[in-house]
Amino acid sequence: MNIAPSRSRRRLRSEWRLLAYSRLIDQFEARAALCLNDGDLAALLDDVTRELGFDYFALLHHSSLSSTRAGLIRIDSYPAEWEVELEARGLIGSDPVHQASVRTNIGFAWFELPSLVPIGRRAHEVLERSRRFGIGDGFTVPVNVPGEPCGSCSFAIRTGAELPLERLLCAEQIGAHAFRAARRLHGYPASARCPHLSRRERQCV
Repeated sequence: MNIAPSRSRRRLRSEWRLLAYSRLIDQFEARAALCLNDGDLAALLDDVTRELGFDYFALLHHSSLSSTRAGLIRIDSYPAEWEVELEARGLIGSDPVHQASVRTNIGFAWFELPSLVPIGRRAHEVLERSRRFGIGDGFTVPVNVPGEPCGSCSFAIRTGAELPLERLLCAEQIGAHAFRAARRLHGYPASARCPHLSRRERQCV
C-alpha cells in the first residue's frame, strides 16, 4: 500500500494552515496599528478571537480590576456578571491565570496552570466558578514590561468547547500585537524626560 500520497497531502495541508495563520497575524498587526481608540481595538479583537476558534478575550493590566487609575489598559468581552462575581467574593487577587503570567515569558494554556503556580483553594474557586459563567479553558499571553503594570492577553472558549490547540502559536503572536497596540493607545511607554543636571554634575560627567 502506497502511503506517500497521504503523507504528502497532510504536509501540504499543514503548510497551507501555516501560511494562513501567518497572513492572519500580518493582517492583524497592520490593522491594529491603525486603531484610534479602545473601541476600534475591541472590535478587531472580537473578530480575530472568533477566527482563532475562541469565544472571549481579555486584554488588560491586572491592576485594572481593582483600581480606577487613569492609563490602565482593560479591553475584554467576558460576561459582565463574571467581574461582579469576582468582586463580590473577594477573588480578584486570586486569579491563577494572572499569577502565572508573572512566572513565565511565553504563552500558556490554562490546563498548564498547575505546572506554573500552586492551585490553592481560592485559585481553584476562581476556575470552578468561572465555568458557571460560561468561561471554559483558555490561553494567555503574558505582557510584563519593566516599569509598567503587569498585564496579559487571554483568549477563552465557552464551557464545553474544545481548545483550538493548533492555533495557539498564532494566538500568542496576535495577543502580543494586540497589547502593543493597546500600549500605544494608552500612552505607553511614557516619554522619557531628560534629567536636569547642575553645573557641578555636568562637570563630573
